[in-house]
Amino acid sequence: MKSLRKSLPLMFKLLGGVSTLLLSLGSWMTPASAAEQLMLQIGPLRHKIRVEDLEKFADKGELSAELKPYSFLLTPQVKDILQRKFTIDPLIAEQFLNDLFKSDDGERLLNQITAVLPNSNPAELKGALKLLLRQTSQLSVVNLLRVYPQETVTIDLSKAASLGIQLNASFLQSQLIAPQLEKALKTTNLNPIVPRFDPTAPGQQMVLTETLVLNDRSRDRPIPIDIYYAKQTQGPLVVMSHGFAADRRFLRYLARHLASYGITVVSVEHPGSDINALIKTATGLKFSQILPPAEFVDRPQDISFVLTQLTTLTQQKGQFQGKFNTEQVSMIGHSFGGYTALALGGATLDLKALRRFCQENEPLGRSPADWLQCAAGELPYSERKFKDHRIKQIIVFNPIIGELFGNHLSEINIPTLVLSSSEDGITPTIPHQLKPFQQLSGEKYLMVAVGATHMSVTDISSAGSAMGQNTLVREVMGIKAEPLRQVVRGVSLAFIQQLTPQGADYQGFLTGTYIESWSEKNLKFRFGTQLPSSLDTWLNVLTLGHQKVSLTPFKPDFSSLPMGNFQHYFVDARQQLMKPESSTEKLNELFTGLLHTHTGQFDRWG
Repeated sequence: MKSLRKSLPLMFKLLGGVSTLLLSLGSWMTPASAAEQLMLQIGPLRHKIRVEDLEKFADKGELSAELKPYSFLLTPQVKDILQRKFTIDPLIAEQFLNDLFKSDDGERLLNQITAVLPNSNPAELKGALKLLLRQTSQLSVVNLLRVYPQETVTIDLSKAASLGIQLNASFLQSQLIAPQLEKALKTTNLNPIVPRFDPTAPGQQMVLTETLVLNDRSRDRPIPIDIYYAKQTQGPLVVMSHGFAADRRFLRYLARHLASYGITVVSVEHPGSDINALIKTATGLKFSQILPPAEFVDRPQDISFVLTQLTTLTQQKGQFQGKFNTEQVSMIGHSFGGYTALALGGATLDLKALRRFCQENEPLGRSPADWLQCAAGELPYSERKFKDHRIKQIIVFNPIIGELFGNHLSEINIPTLVLSSSEDGITPTIPHQLKPFQQLSGEKYLMVAVGATHMSVTDISSAGSAMGQNTLVREVMGIKAEPLRQVVRGVSLAFIQQLTPQGADYQGFLTGTYIESWSEKNLKFRFGTQLPSSLDTWLNVLTLGHQKVSLTPFKPDFSSLPMGNFQHYFVDARQQLMKPESSTEKLNELFTGLLHTHTGQFDRWG
């Protein structure tokens, strides 16, 4: 377990496209030739700063005379990055990186980084990083510079700025559109909703729980499920699918809420992409094994297999007789579970379109979800279908979609509800929710949580947990995210009840007026059935994340410019990269906290 906690941070730093790798690749070898100076280069202009001065700024916030011209860049966020230290297992990290660099993406990644460090080449970077990993288990920017093999490290700032703006570019785009989205989806109905009852309040029935393991012998795949049910069962069956590196308890609060209304809920655990699978992978950490491509096929098949087994179970005498309405199923998925739900809802997995996207987009420009979706490109198909006609509704929270379905989302003809969070740095809202939502041709609903993040909807109980603290992607969780979870309780219940005779009683809760009433200062909610046309231009313009990263720098004439005017070149980059409270840092130890917040010990089926 100790080695796992050391290896997961590195794995997720790399998975995110990762600035930490960019920094670590620029520092290595033996202390005998440690870097003493940084040569900052932009066009013909060069300026040296001492590593010692940078270290003082990191430790005490002091700016030397040499650093003062760069005060506009040395923000508190930069200081925080310089202070951060990461502990890794050198042997596991080296194995992981060896596997990464054997891939096409690894080669492209090295070429991108080399362009920023003009005195280096890919072969030197690989060899140097290996030496670094053999010397230390603690990484920080200053420590890395201290073992750099040259006295002076040259950094091409124009190329670094060009590259930096592209890091997880789709998240930056999503942040740019968030204010427009909040404004465009605001309801014009000024009449407040006066409901006869509160759908966020618990129902009247006592909730019972049971855990089973269903064995799919044809695939040698044991599938744990948690069942939430009441004595008096009504309505459709609800099936839940968790995200990557999570487990079947991730939406436990929602399962209990629905079950208190007599709706049976079955939460499925996918053994190839849950937290336990990640633990097993970490013992022999390889880049190519973080997410097995087969999971894009196995996950939908898991759900269909479970539904077939539940059909048999509900027909037998016993405690579950009549409890599973498998002919009328509402599917709920979070993140990777969102992909699972949409695939079962009828969208064709388009691997041809996905491969094209992954080939055309540079590694550092990808979001964490893009790295995950590109794993499917290794499947030996051009496309696959998984539609299960037993599924009648879909709810997807922060789904991974991107290019997985190409233009096939219009094939879904059942009601679909999508939740998107404006500050989601893992599945950015534009490529993974807004553009896919536009493709949906049937009955559809979009709920936007402005100020929420990828993990806000989950059942993590405290933002002070390891999950909440050990992440470089800002997460809003715990008490701060409770308004979102309350809305999710009410809206999910109202949406599912549309399949019952009580549907009309719940329609008022599927309106912008009701959902906006839950808004708070730092967490606002919007709702609609279509994206307003005023957003079309924004969506068409903000396509940077679907283009190749360009390292062609701006080349101004500095021959007549004083040093002070140098800062104007970087002001736009700073504004985008260093936004307070929401800067797009890379994915780090996001799922490591599950090891601390998981209920009890990992169960025996893990």
